[in-house]
Amino acid sequence: MNFLTGINATSGALSAEQTRMDIVAQNIANAYTTKDIDGGPYKRRMVTFESTLSGVNKAERGVRVGKISADQKPGEVLYQPGHPHAGPDGLVQMPNVQMPVEMVDLMSASRAYEANLSVARNSRSLALKALTIGK
Repeated sequence: MNFLTGINATSGALSAEQTRMDIVAQNIANAYTTKDIDGGPYKRRMVTFESTLSGVNKAERGVRVGKISADQKPGEVLYQPGHPHAGPDGLVQMPNVQMPVEMVDLMSASRAYEANLSVARNSRSLALKALTIGK
């Protein structure tokens, strides 16, 4: 029985969830950024996972980050005539980041990370127990 396959699969999931938490943290940090590199307000980033179950080699099977894309929904428009990025009408286009959504995503990613870490610990423990059976 190969326990390393399970550890390899969960390590990919750990890496993917870490990326997801990093992107959520980036979204939270830019929740009030009204001018991004492209000149507009910051656009919320989203992580999409993809399965690698179709891999020929069992060690390559698991989950990985498929892509990181920008959410194209428009953000809120606020009337703030004194804001440096306000238009001539005093309106400021805000980022489309919603704090409650980001917090739920962060909690979900954190719990998924913890669950995958538990799987890795249990796989390691089972492998160590299997090695002591013949002694």
